Amino acid sequence: MGYNRKDEFFRKGAKKSVADDKNKQAPIAGAPKKRAKGIVIGVVVVICALVIAICGFGYHYVQDSLKPLNPKSHKLIQVKVPVGSTNKQIGSLLEEKHVIKNGMVFDYYVKTKKFNGFKAGYYVLQPSMTLSQIAKKLEKGGSSTPLINTGKVLVKEGVTADEIGTVVEENTRFKKKDFLALLNDQTFVNQLAKQYPELLSSAVNAKDTRYKLEGYLYPATYVVTKSVSLKDLVTQMVARANQALSPYYSQIAAKKYSVQEVMTLASLVEREGVTEADRKEIAGVFLNRLDKDMALQTDISVLYALNVKKANVTYKDLKVDSPYNLYLNKGYGPGPFNNPSVDSIEAVLNPSDRDKNYLYFVANMKTGKVYYSATYAEHQANIKKIETENAN
Repeated sequence: MGYNRKDEFFRKGAKKSVADDKNKQAPIAGAPKKRAKGIVIGVVVVICALVIAICGFGYHYVQDSLKPLNPKSHKLIQVKVPVGSTNKQIGSLLEEKHVIKNGMVFDYYVKTKKFNGFKAGYYVLQPSMTLSQIAKKLEKGGSSTPLINTGKVLVKEGVTADEIGTVVEENTRFKKKDFLALLNDQTFVNQLAKQYPELLSSAVNAKDTRYKLEGYLYPATYVVTKSVSLKDLVTQMVARANQALSPYYSQIAAKKYSVQEVMTLASLVEREGVTEADRKEIAGVFLNRLDKDMALQTDISVLYALNVKKANVTYKDLKVDSPYNLYLNKGYGPGPFNNPSVDSIEAVLNPSDRDKNYLYFVANMKTGKVYYSATYAEHQANIKKIETENAN
């Protein structure tokens, strides 16, 4: 057989192709599964790392939130906790007022530490306080009135000058003792009397009064800015009283009363009566007793004489030696026992049923109903009737 170079080339080429095929790796059946498994493991590792990081961050965040918001702060923050607030709501309120770092953490903390029975009221707290300190304060209870200067003085109807002084001190930069002293400052009172002669002439001349301006501090809300002095504040109160009484000056004069007498009776009516009808009826009783030269015998006068607040007056209390004690002394007394409303002033000027000659009254404290009588025997019968009503 003859030699052919072309054939040799092809034969060599064929051998080479076979060798090349042998060197090639065959496909591995498990490779895709191994790659997928690796991806899953990688994802799981990443997720675990994220979870650990989040848990770590959360743990440190909670631990940080348990600490005072600002340990170096001396700022006083007033917080009012409304009645019926939940721990969660209180936490949100404290966070909103910048007392604590996180309200949810506070809620979690008080639950785990078993704090409970948080009370409504006004609290003065600081960002430097711990959650434990805050929780203990909330358990102890707050004040029913604001504790920090709000710049507003609310004079309620029927409150005394002493009570107003407390409100002034709690809500302004002024001291109670300075406020009360100003009410008896003769120079200041005389200046006001010149400014409001119809209102204060009889008050200036009154004897044995505890405070010359008691009764003339008109019930309203007064705003005390930095530019308002203590004299300005009291002047505002007296000015409002003058404005309220201005429509009645001619009527007071026509009835031959002094303003001091009207304000004194009105202050008693304010505390003895609740409804408009009862106030007019009670005013009539007082005026009937005055006409007969009888002592008014009202517990309101005794409590003012004692300068105390309590529910019941004892027989010993009735003997207190004071010109304000209208059990021992006849007439109106030195002056007003509180600062009455216009409604009570109108009741004194327009009393009802005076022609029925009522001289006594007694109220059922449970129902609020007031019973009137012209004789002491009828009065005693009314007392027994109330006892029977309350016993059933």
